[in-house]
Amino acid sequence: MSDYRSLADAVAADIAAGRLRPGERLPTQRRFARVHGIAISTAGRVYQELTRRGLVVGEVGRGTYVRAARARPEPALAEPSQAGVDLELNISLPPGLPESLDELRPGFDRLLRADVLAEALRPTGTAGTAAARTAATTVLARAGWTPDPATVSFAGNGRQAIAAAVSALVDVGGTLGVESLTYPAVKGIAARLGVTLVPLPCDEHGLLPGAVRDARPDALYVQPTLHNPLGVTMPESRRRELAGVLRELDIAAIEDTIYAFLREEVPLAAYAPERTVLVDSLSKRFSPGLTLGFLVTPAGLDGRVAAALRSGGWVPPGFTLVATTHWMEDGTVAEVQERKRADALERSEIVRRALDGFDVRGDPRAYHCWWELPQPWRADTFVAAAVRRGIAVSPSGAFAVGRSHAPSAVRLAIAGPDPSTLESAVRVLAGLARATPEDERVE
Repeated sequence: MSDYRSLADAVAADIAAGRLRPGERLPTQRRFARVHGIAISTAGRVYQELTRRGLVVGEVGRGTYVRAARARPEPALAEPSQAGVDLELNISLPPGLPESLDELRPGFDRLLRADVLAEALRPTGTAGTAAARTAATTVLARAGWTPDPATVSFAGNGRQAIAAAVSALVDVGGTLGVESLTYPAVKGIAARLGVTLVPLPCDEHGLLPGAVRDARPDALYVQPTLHNPLGVTMPESRRRELAGVLRELDIAAIEDTIYAFLREEVPLAAYAPERTVLVDSLSKRFSPGLTLGFLVTPAGLDGRVAAALRSGGWVPPGFTLVATTHWMEDGTVAEVQERKRADALERSEIVRRALDGFDVRGDPRAYHCWWELPQPWRADTFVAAAVRRGIAVSPSGAFAVGRSHAPSAVRLAIAGPDPSTLESAVRVLAGLARATPEDERVE
């Protein structure tokens, strides 16, 4: 039997030499196996190796294609885009800048007081301060649910909170169930912690609880409200059913509520409080540069989570803790949240008008949407064509878990550009989608 790596090297050489051009479709695995006189399973390993190297991309029901451009970094782990318009990272600043700086200035001025500054410069622990825990509960409370201040701990940001929760709940070599399309940072976190992700199917209401029962992972990561990238929100009945499965399997869930401030929903943590670690941060609801990570952890898991925060070096800086506690206490964070809710609705309407007639999925209250591209566009060729026009968007493959094929879709993150720039950029993308990849190559 031929060494699959040698065959992958040969295909890679054809791509490098231009004998296989960007966007060209590879033969089916069955045909590839027949031509090379190998087993179909070996052909599958060749294609998996080419995918791992970032040379090809597979799409559901359409085959495997040579990538149109070098694989891009996953959005949540990348630096801010150098493109003229960044619709890849959801950088959500307080609406109305720089005028809204006036409401932040008293908080900065307060930090210069000798007593406050002395407190801010001291080392802090995972539990922060009593004032910070109480303030955090007012920010995290929604739809009649409020966490107990004693269950709140802190990280430097949301990704650190997720990493600590994964580290606490899943041993090296263990499994973490996730939606089949998930927040890309979770993929990087799991890889660095030696955790295997298990992709779980979803429907129009979110993650399927039955799939969790069938897969039986060691723990679960889930985004019940305004799922990233699909924008789906679980109804109450689905959350209750999922809570029942967690108890049945005796596993814990990490509930990511980073976008939940945009939509009032009772969290999964309210239905399975003893089995849910809720993670959140101030990055979306307030500002990426003034962020703080939150964890709401049940009593049986709090020691493990605190240990993970300390060992990972994810304890929040005292200066940030003191500053953001003040803005949570005086209502500044709540005021910014309210403005962002209105801002998200305005931006979603801009996108809806500009992409009218296309297959766009998303909640009008969300800061992102999911665009199923028209044929014959594929995600990687569309992303490459958009970059040539100075617009960065996220391909579906950035969110796909494991070796599963990604749909022909892109995510648009709409929080960053000013509204007029957003509208112009999305209209450019709409015009691009109405053309064809062949037209793009002619250009």
